[in-house]
Amino acid sequence: MKIFLTLKHWQLFAITFGLPIIIQILGIVFILGMDKPDNIILFNYLFPILTIVFACIYFGWFYSVGTNLHHKLPPSVKMNLVLFKSFLVFPIIYIGFICIFIFNMSQLREPNFMLFTLIFPLHLISMFCVFYCLYFVTKVIKTVERQEKVSFGDCLGDFFLIWFFFIGIWIIQPRINALYQKDVA
Repeated sequence: MKIFLTLKHWQLFAITFGLPIIIQILGIVFILGMDKPDNIILFNYLFPILTIVFACIYFGWFYSVGTNLHHKLPPSVKMNLVLFKSFLVFPIIYIGFICIFIFNMSQLREPNFMLFTLIFPLHLISMFCVFYCLYFVTKVIKTVERQEKVSFGDCLGDFFLIWFFFIGIWIIQPRINALYQKDVA
């Protein structure tokens, strides 16, 4: 997973945003160009797969940065890597569950409201896990850069840059490249 640490910012942007946008545009063109509306079911199979692939890339970047830079933390700073990994797995499983749920809903005539009541708390838990992962990655980056204990206030700017990944990747990824290259050199 160290490949995410070596990718340039534009390469990571192309993989995480460019590729999905191109695939969505091609999917829309495909749907609009079809003679039979029944063939839209093919797109129903493709969409969940693409969503899961995108989520794995996105959270794979989190995993790569969080685990590889965690080893560079100063000895005085302790961060719970096991908790981070646990919180990283839950949203991926949840996204897979949601993709299957949406696919099944598209096949049914009547919605299953029992599943909706299950989704709401799972969604809140998943959001909490994602925010914790954002916090963890942000704090690891800032701590490794400064080589001292940092507060959340010190990391707040980076937190929002990673939260708004499509903008922040242009600023954060070059810093990650520099931190990783210090280790390689």
